[in-house]
Amino acid sequence: MVNLKEYDNGLKLVVKKMDGVMSVSVGVWVGAGSRLETDKNNGISHFLEHMTFKGTEKLTAFELSEAFDEIGSQPNAFTSKENTCYYVKSTIPALERSFELLSDMFLNSTYKTEEIEKEKGVVIEEINMCSDTPEDVCFDNLSLAFFGDEGLGKTILGPSENIKAFDKSYILDYKKDYYNADNVVICFAGNVDFGFAQNLVEKYFVPFISTKKSKLLQPIKRTNLANIIKKNKDIEQNHLAIAFDGVKYNGEYFDEMSLLNTIMGSGMSSRLFQKVREELGLCYTVYSYPSGYRDVGSLAIYAGLNPNQTLEAYNAIFSVLKDLKRDGITEKEFEKGKAQVLSSFAFSQENTASQMMLYGKYLLFEGKVFNNDEKIKNIENIKIEKVNELIEKLNFDKYSVSLIGKTAEEIKL
Repeated sequence: MVNLKEYDNGLKLVVKKMDGVMSVSVGVWVGAGSRLETDKNNGISHFLEHMTFKGTEKLTAFELSEAFDEIGSQPNAFTSKENTCYYVKSTIPALERSFELLSDMFLNSTYKTEEIEKEKGVVIEEINMCSDTPEDVCFDNLSLAFFGDEGLGKTILGPSENIKAFDKSYILDYKKDYYNADNVVICFAGNVDFGFAQNLVEKYFVPFISTKKSKLLQPIKRTNLANIIKKNKDIEQNHLAIAFDGVKYNGEYFDEMSLLNTIMGSGMSSRLFQKVREELGLCYTVYSYPSGYRDVGSLAIYAGLNPNQTLEAYNAIFSVLKDLKRDGITEKEFEKGKAQVLSSFAFSQENTASQMMLYGKYLLFEGKVFNNDEKIKNIENIKIEKVNELIEKLNFDKYSVSLIGKTAEEIKL
């Protein structure tokens, strides 16, 4: 059972009741991520997420962590290109205290100067860690090549120079723009009654959240700039990523794209895996993944490669795409892909955190409740003709590329 409550201040609450489980996951979703940032404050969404855990008017950072530990709850958060989510997984008896602590963090963090200065070092080390992770560098450069240096092209962590300049005013200005009731969704998923969840939200959250109007999301102006970014890095493998135009979040062909991706590059029987790894032995890792944003989408392919076989693998990837474009998918692939998409969706329904992520993000992005039965029906009713129609619409001749490796800049793609 799923219930929705929309408050006069714009806040939305969705509760997915899951009988038979022993936990509840609660997420506070904000429609704010790196897409909204400027050159000057790039990284502020993620830095604000970190600082939210660093103490409130009632509790220090340690006392906050200790309070969660005392009741066995697991708090966490993440920042993405388009949203930030603060969440906690709790047992049923500890749910009220868990939500009280989560709300206190979200609404009453103090952002003390000494905590900000300490956390700068933590975040800069996170940036350094990602800089030492070739896959992360490859994907960040792919976003830059595909979207340019604004909006979705910006990194989530931001540059170290920005982090060093952040102070409390940066945090409060950004929070004032986006951390308001009209841009926030609260989602409960687990063995919890709607009435109880509603009482918690109205006790600990509704009276205290800002009712200021949030800034509007601006549409993406540029996509798939067909750029190629190469970066030399002293590593053993080359890391290659290629991005094409895809399907926006919940847009037309959204389910067909999931099915196509399964066939093309998800799993050991996928075309890319079978061709590039199994048949030609050119890599250890190769896969594809779609990314659906609010108004645009992309379809990307990644491979970790022997530097001497990079060009051969690059050509092999495009030969797979050429065959796909020419022949479409087979009936056997279609049925197998549909079974995989349906089973993956079914598995996620047994996990309270997965359901909190699904229902919370959908309500934040779409402004309505996710319909589970309708989703299953839509997947079951996908036709092979519609998937092949999607393939016809995809343009594999226009793409952006990121390549990282010892001699990446010398390789002609």
